[in-house]
Amino acid sequence: MIASASSMQINGLHPIRPMFLLKPASLRPSRIRCAAATSKPSKRYSITLLPGDGIGPEVISVAKNVLILAGSLEGIEFNFQEMPMGGSALDLVGVPLPDETLLAAKKSDAVLLGAIGGYKWDKNEKHLKPETGLLQLREGLEVFANLRPATVLPQLVDASTLKKEVAEGVDVMVVRELTGGIYFGKPRGFGTNEDGEEIGFNTEVYATYEVDRIARVAFETARKRHGKLCSVDKANVLEASMFWRKRVIAVAAEYPDVELSHMYVDNAAMQLVRNPKQFDTIMTNNIFGDILSDEASMITGSIGMLPSASLGSSGPGLFEPIHGSAPDIANQDKANPLATVLSAAMLLKYGLGEENAAKRIENAVLDTLNKGFRTGDIYSAGNKLVGCKEMGEEVLKSVDSQVAAAV
Repeated sequence: MIASASSMQINGLHPIRPMFLLKPASLRPSRIRCAAATSKPSKRYSITLLPGDGIGPEVISVAKNVLILAGSLEGIEFNFQEMPMGGSALDLVGVPLPDETLLAAKKSDAVLLGAIGGYKWDKNEKHLKPETGLLQLREGLEVFANLRPATVLPQLVDASTLKKEVAEGVDVMVVRELTGGIYFGKPRGFGTNEDGEEIGFNTEVYATYEVDRIARVAFETARKRHGKLCSVDKANVLEASMFWRKRVIAVAAEYPDVELSHMYVDNAAMQLVRNPKQFDTIMTNNIFGDILSDEASMITGSIGMLPSASLGSSGPGLFEPIHGSAPDIANQDKANPLATVLSAAMLLKYGLGEENAAKRIENAVLDTLNKGFRTGDIYSAGNKLVGCKEMGEEVLKSVDSQVAAAV
């Protein structure tokens, strides 16, 4: 007999305390068990949870429960460890990414992040901003490839700001280089020019290995999709982009089955809103990818629906929704948890290779939307408006019902 979602032994999120303030006995990661499992789990994974700030703890709580149920139905058990990061870490220990948090993340099989940032820390110096902690985490985990799907679901096509005939059927994957380029290049800083005026400067720089490895990820991704890859650059102006294009063309020789095209970033930004269905897989550098992936996300109608995966050559991946911490709706049960739930599905698929469990979650999200449940950001007349917790409960029911229907 399959247990219902309500019979599961699910623990809520506990207040986060830095590891170095805890007694040694409490440092062991909690082991979560599920009554739905009818036999001993065959696989166990360690997951570091970084709830973060704003709505982060709310959406992580939902995603954690969904992971537990979907995993248990596939013979998977998770050991979860929650750690502070971002503004919450700043308030606790004075830095946005404590050493203990990075160490825990590195030792885990995958990392699931909620959201970071908020008005409270906006005026902090750069090294004391929550966002600095995220850059440090990506660098520490050596995750260089960011995968952001932007898919317009049939149930939400009317939520897009584009005309239905433009948005319907859009399915784009943006592959963004994550640890190089102008965000990390040196020299950078502030100074004075020859006229005595203050200046600020950054450096856009890429090495051969950085472009080649992200290109291979993009080609492999395109190969598994529809075999079309568009590399976005600004090679008509920037030397770094000229070099980028040169290396992408070189790597393309390894993938004769993938159709490669090139597009300048300003044109790509225009084409994404004019005719987004022309794109299958887009690859680009750090700063262009930051902008274009956000633009692509809005085609879907809400950033509250979109997950992301950040992967490296080895070690744990980082999985997170693309939305921010939304401090204006934090702790009001208004957040949309589906982007985080779908990030958990990407964690299973890309981070752990557990595609069956990932599919359970993806199908449950679609089923929940088919039943008409909507949070405020995707609500339209004729549907049922629900909060973060109720949306999570409905997804759990859908995960469980897939099994009941098959028995």
